[in-house]
Amino acid sequence: MNSKNFSIQNLSLILQFNFFLIKYMKPTLFVLAAGMGSRYGGLKQLDGLGPNGETIMDYSIYDAIKAGFGKIVFVIRSSFEKDFKTVVIDKFKDLIDTEIVFQEISNVPEGSTYNPEREKPWGTNHAVLMGKDAIKEPFAVINADDFYGQESFSILADFLRGVEGKQNEYCMIGYRVGNTLSESGAVSRGVCVVDDKDLLVNVVERTHIVERSGTIFYLDENGQEVVIPKNTPVSMNMWGFTPDYFDYSESYFKEFLANFGQELKSEFYIPLAVNNLIVEGRATCKVLDTPSKWFGVTYAEDRSQVVLKINELVRKGIYPEKLYK
Repeated sequence: MNSKNFSIQNLSLILQFNFFLIKYMKPTLFVLAAGMGSRYGGLKQLDGLGPNGETIMDYSIYDAIKAGFGKIVFVIRSSFEKDFKTVVIDKFKDLIDTEIVFQEISNVPEGSTYNPEREKPWGTNHAVLMGKDAIKEPFAVINADDFYGQESFSILADFLRGVEGKQNEYCMIGYRVGNTLSESGAVSRGVCVVDDKDLLVNVVERTHIVERSGTIFYLDENGQEVVIPKNTPVSMNMWGFTPDYFDYSESYFKEFLANFGQELKSEFYIPLAVNNLIVEGRATCKVLDTPSKWFGVTYAEDRSQVVLKINELVRKGIYPEKLYK
């Protein structure tokens, strides 16, 4: 065999191996479940909404397993660890690897200080930081109490398999604003500004978004109604990262605490860290379109509508009547 043929065969084997890694690499799903659900009146993450008492998290994890995620990491408060293990972890232990990490106010970098009267942890990106020692592969971040839809998990898993071994290439699932509205009234959404390559430029918080007679409006800074197209992408806190994101976040969190650590209600959000990385040119964030419809429970009165929507998905055969037997 001559060296040319040998080199071609080696290249072919390398390409096949890389294709195998991309196709079968299993990303991790990181579920933010530390919020206490004060507006809802209890631990809404553990509220049974499906036909057999399934939680919204149950549907997300079902969708994630189906999409090819290989591990679930939950971030919770240690105060409800026992209930969480009984209601959530036990049902998945034979289906997928699971791990719990904890978010507490005191989980801050060494040398950082904060107001001792503070009562709540530091927000969504602080919660993400709690996964640093548990996650070493590309990972997705979702809220425990949001319903994201099967297509979104498949889209996200495909992206994460494609960035295995890479750095600084992140993504966000961009929901079409028309698929995220509430039947109970106006909502606030993070409206995404993207460039011609679908890369995130920034996220602009828009308040009082409503639909009337088929047209969607938001209120601008002057209280004026502005029309927004139904397909405009908005952030519903469904992200994809590679593990290098943890180091960036820790560095930003130290700066955040130095500036805002003495405030009682300051929060370290994911979009804040992502926006810093984009502005500084350190990373990109691809906005991935999804046809999925988002829904969730913010207030207690939202519960009945969520139950109806889940039952309709079961009736259509998108989900089995009993997710986990």
